[in-house]
Formats: sequence, C-alpha cells, structure tokens
Amino acid sequence: MVEAHRRESTQRCAITGRRLGAFCRSVRGEKGRKMAHRFLEIYLVDHHAGSVAGVELAKRMARSNRGTPTGEALDRLVGEIEADRETLEALLATVGAQPSFVKDRLAWTLERLGRLKPNGQLRGYSALGRLHELEALSLGVWGKRALWVALGKLREPARPPGFDFDALAERATAQFRELESLRIAAAAQAFASDPEGVLDRRIASR
Repeated sequence: MVEAHRRESTQRCAITGRRLGAFCRSVRGEKGRKMAHRFLEIYLVDHHAGSVAGVELAKRMARSNRGTPTGEALDRLVGEIEADRETLEALLATVGAQPSFVKDRLAWTLERLGRLKPNGQLRGYSALGRLHELEALSLGVWGKRALWVALGKLREPARPPGFDFDALAERATAQFRELESLRIAAAAQAFASDPEGVLDRRIASR
C-alpha cells in the first residue's frame, strides 16, 4: 500500500516536472521572441535616423555640384535614396514601430554640424570637401546595403513579409559603385592636379 502510494507520488511529481519544464520553456521562448522583435525595431529605427542624414547630405551635395557630372549623378541618386527611406518607413510600420523623432533630429543636426568642418579653403566649396562628403555618403549607402542583406537572410517568421530585400541590396550595391566612381574622380581633383575635372567627365561617360 505504502509502495503503491510512493509510486503514484513519484509519477505525479514527474508529470508536474515535465509540465513545469514545458511551461518554463514556453515562457523563455516567448520572452526571447519579444526581445528579438524589440532588437529589430531598434535596428530599423537607427537605420532610419541614418537615412535622414543621408538624404540631407545627398541633396546638399547635388546642389553644391549642380552643372557637373557629379551633380547630375547625385540628382539621380537622391531620388533612389529617398525611395529607400520610404521603404524603410513602410518596413517600420510593418513591424509595428515608427521612427524616433529624437534620433532623426539628432542625425539631422549632426549632418548640419558636419558642414562646419574645414575644407582646406576659407570660402566656397572645395575639392577636399567634395571628397569627404562622397566618402560619408558612400559609407552610408554601404551601411544601408548591410541592412537589406541582413534582413534578407532572416527566415520566417522573423523576416518581415512583403519586401524584396535582395533587390534592395542590389540597388544599394549599384549606388555604392556609382558613388565610388565619383569619389575616385574627386580624389583626382583634390590630390592629382585635376582642377578641371577631366577624370570626373571620363568616369561619368562610362
């Protein structure tokens, strides 16, 4: 009788232990999913802030280089970069998040402050300034590509639906290559005695 009661108690404890273990695993899994989703939201919000600075920089560069092959190329790229920001905003909405006013404003302010950096001459827009800005924009575009590639590698259900991340990454790659060509031309103008922008015209015509 005592032995039977002991076996029954042992079985009940085992069942209770298994249920408790399953419950704990479920709680940990749900907590992990929520944390992962929160990380994704922060990641996208941070990239949106970067896109705010990128769009402002691209627009300003297009104005500063108007009438040159660099300016023409940047005019084209501005539209694409703005479209990428809109895609990012749609992505944020899909995951139930929204841009951070504070982070966006900080990025906007930092872009403005970057204009105060010495450019090698007292007045006007210099070849060195153009080079610095092209490098900054190139780095931003490459970071955007990293975003699209990372999201494209996610599996469902973590991967946000309705977005062609592979196509977005390819477009960012094309943007980076064009900016790289412009950057090399800017370096030639700044450091290799090419004040007339001969290399700039040659690269733009390719």
